[in-house]
Amino acid sequence: MDKNLPAVALGTWAWGAEKTFGDNLNEAKLKPVVDQAMKMGLNLWDTAAVYGMGISETAVGDLLADYDRKDYYLSTKFSPQIASEHEKAMEEMLDGSLKRLKTDYVDLYWIHRPSDVEKWTKQLIPLVKSGKIKHVGVSNHNLAEIKQAQAILNDAGIKLAAVQNHFSLLYRSSEKAGIIDYCNKNDITFYSYMVLEQGALNGQYNVKNPLPEGSERAEKYNQMLPELETLTKKMAEIGKKYHANTAQIAEAWAINKKTTPIIGLTKEKYLKPTKDMIDIKLTNDEMKQLEDLAAATNLETKGFWEHAMI
Repeated sequence: MDKNLPAVALGTWAWGAEKTFGDNLNEAKLKPVVDQAMKMGLNLWDTAAVYGMGISETAVGDLLADYDRKDYYLSTKFSPQIASEHEKAMEEMLDGSLKRLKTDYVDLYWIHRPSDVEKWTKQLIPLVKSGKIKHVGVSNHNLAEIKQAQAILNDAGIKLAAVQNHFSLLYRSSEKAGIIDYCNKNDITFYSYMVLEQGALNGQYNVKNPLPEGSERAEKYNQMLPELETLTKKMAEIGKKYHANTAQIAEAWAINKKTTPIIGLTKEKYLKPTKDMIDIKLTNDEMKQLEDLAAATNLETKGFWEHAMI
């Protein structure tokens, strides 16, 4: 991958959707986010064909249409669960993504979930050789699946560039399974998603101020808030030293773990804190304090779409 890539990717899974987190994320509202992010050099955009069944990709393509293609990076995904029975199902889905994204290539193309690792990894090969895909990655794969995909690609002279898994203070299965260490040793970039656990680690919510009722994340995380308060209070305390808020500490922790967090941004005001957070270097003692308190919550935040990493 290009060594000039930013230290964070901007996630767009909710872009273009109606009533996500209580807001309509239409293109008019998102344009200031894109324009300011591009000015700040935050120019890696992560989406997927399955996000809103193409709605996210369409929004990203429209919003970046006025920029020179060489000035930004696009990351999108092939999702086996929505693939057709067509012999070239991956190319079919990729072509749909390219059309929505208004481009003739993607910088990083992922196999979103492990289904048939051998079948789908092999379908990447001609697409890389055609130039439609510059780099490839796998998402939600365990270590054995990562190694299997890597071997298939290596045989074709293609490097596995990236791995993308759920990783946060509350969910460190990719670290415990040796995946992050493996990536570091093999020059594979590890992208961490759900670093803020859908807002549960941003410091805004507690027992007295729970997540808004009526959403899946409220149903999942509100019951965890009593256990989370000790952790988020410590995050806020550490944040004071760095003039940072709780969310910035959660994100900085992920960078300090040698991962590239994918930050889901929907408002312009969050861009500068994201940019500032990149330079926070937590001490080993601070990292241990956070990890010990997170472990003490004994919470399970694995998504329904994930299989166990260990």
